Amino acid sequence: MTVQPRSRPAPAEDNSLRAQLTLIGSIVAVFWVLEIVDQLILSSALDAFGIVPRDLDGLTGILAAPFLHGDFAHLASNTVPFAVLGWLILTRGRGEFFLASLLITVVGGLGVWVFARMAVHIGASGVIFGYLGYLLGLGLFERSLKAIVVAVAVGFAYGGLIWGVLPSDPRISWEAHLFGFVAGVAAARWLTQRRAAKGKTAAKTV
Repeated sequence: MTVQPRSRPAPAEDNSLRAQLTLIGSIVAVFWVLEIVDQLILSSALDAFGIVPRDLDGLTGILAAPFLHGDFAHLASNTVPFAVLGWLILTRGRGEFFLASLLITVVGGLGVWVFARMAVHIGASGVIFGYLGYLLGLGLFERSLKAIVVAVAVGFAYGGLIWGVLPSDPRISWEAHLFGFVAGVAAARWLTQRRAAKGKTAAKTV
């Protein structure tokens, strides 16, 4: 006689406001610690590890670039929009936040690596534009009340950022803005379709 072992239920994900703020705050803290070390100890040496278009060594910058900034002013300008937009995605679940962030970082970064002008591209602004595109895209593709309300609010608060996808200041990576935004919209569409497909499968098995 054999007895099947009881499977323990998976622990519930802690997505309380405190947990959300702790996670976002931890990521922002990493940004600031790296910049302090880079500016005060390494003489900006870390900036060389950003995305270098069409250079094989520059591929590693796809994951590193969002954590690197040119100076404290650059980082300060990115901190609040990253925290606000990132937190809005995190309210939908930690798994969705990490998956959306990974898709935006990798797809947007590859776009920069393939198409951008020759320079070292650094900063979290590509991810920020990705978050903007993701939240607006959810309102368009998911069409739930919550997604639409958030998309409208984000559009009013941060819609002016969209002009950042156009060439302006040569010191600004508008390419990271453009490809980050496109990656965010694409991630919203793909994840919405993925959820819909899972819902249909679940309905058939009930």
